[in-house]
Amino acid sequence: MTTPYCKFKIADFKFILPLLILLSGCMHQQYVSEPYPRWGEEYSIPRSGDNPPLILRVLSPLESASPVACILLVHGMNEYIGRYGDVARHFSNQFLVAGFDYYAHGLSNPVLQQAEKALNSGVGRQDVSQAYLAQVLLYDLELMRRDLDYALKKTIQICDAQVGSKKPVFLISHSLGSLITASYLLQMQDKEEESLIRRVQGVILQAPGFAVSEPPGWRGWLAGPLIKLSFHAETHFLNPQNDSLPLLVFNQMLSLVTVPVLDGLFEVFSWPGLRYFFTPTTPEWVVDYLTDSEKERSRLQTDGWIIRRSLLRYIKGIESEIVQFRRHMDDFATAYYLIYSAHDPITAAWGNEDFVNATLNNHQDNAYLALPELRYHQHLFLTKPRRNAIIKNIEQWLDRRLAAMKHAETEMQ
Repeated sequence: MTTPYCKFKIADFKFILPLLILLSGCMHQQYVSEPYPRWGEEYSIPRSGDNPPLILRVLSPLESASPVACILLVHGMNEYIGRYGDVARHFSNQFLVAGFDYYAHGLSNPVLQQAEKALNSGVGRQDVSQAYLAQVLLYDLELMRRDLDYALKKTIQICDAQVGSKKPVFLISHSLGSLITASYLLQMQDKEEESLIRRVQGVILQAPGFAVSEPPGWRGWLAGPLIKLSFHAETHFLNPQNDSLPLLVFNQMLSLVTVPVLDGLFEVFSWPGLRYFFTPTTPEWVVDYLTDSEKERSRLQTDGWIIRRSLLRYIKGIESEIVQFRRHMDDFATAYYLIYSAHDPITAAWGNEDFVNATLNNHQDNAYLALPELRYHQHLFLTKPRRNAIIKNIEQWLDRRLAAMKHAETEMQ
């Protein structure tokens, strides 16, 4: 259970120093009292160095049914794959479905992992307030991309072993998980990992983190201009745009001053001692924008497996990753189906619109679903009518993609 002691908090993607100074210093305690919600068969994946194994969860169709393809689920920022059990069970009617907790999240977080062991041994509720400190090495998304690489390769291995043939693999990702997934696939293109790219035949991007947040209400009025300033400076830092000479000079001077100062301060405020006062905590308003389900909102508010704080260096690193991805997203070649809500303040819609405009024609099966009336961020956790409609859209896109692949194979014969 999460117990906040400060009303004024900021959300996951806030990159603004003045607001942090104004609203930080919140006391925060968090506990877990229920075991981690496991699903599927567990596979242990060795990691490099002294890192503990990565756990991959796998659900297969009934023994009498052969999966038409394989799916890897990639969760969002500060959440965990255990809460996707119902989603995995639904897709496992047709597909082999796998999922994992990437670095510093879920059971890949040492604090949460130890808490789960204690609960399973019969010890009472566990204090997991310090779980966010596992983010200390997260200067960018590289460690998460590494775990995605482990999980994807293991999923392909299991898929081939269980099915007996090389079925196509799809990724279903959410929010920050979509940024991790998209940037990973873009890297694989650059590395010319043809065998891997050939197996990944499509990706579902749900509310992808291709833009910074736009907090609602008075927070947006206060923080909006500062968020845009930080993102603008990061975008132009050592990267001239097609601007007139005066504007080019101004943007470069602004970025050369702003970016190093913010990077330095965010790093200092992530140091031991200082981070206790300057680490932002997820605000209460975020839950209202995650889902329209009152039941799910109540569950989210008491879910101790969700990390409630984020080190500033991690937040700043995410902003830099968004900027870096946007510089190269025109080259994204994997077939995709993108879903976003037009009024989602957690990952602003303009990031999705920019991505679609830059990439829609890169593959004949690329498609998107813009939900103009919605503000919600987690589409697979909405109430049933909306959730079922979105899942049906995803399944229809997967069916079209599989049909197109089958047609292409027939044409080649």
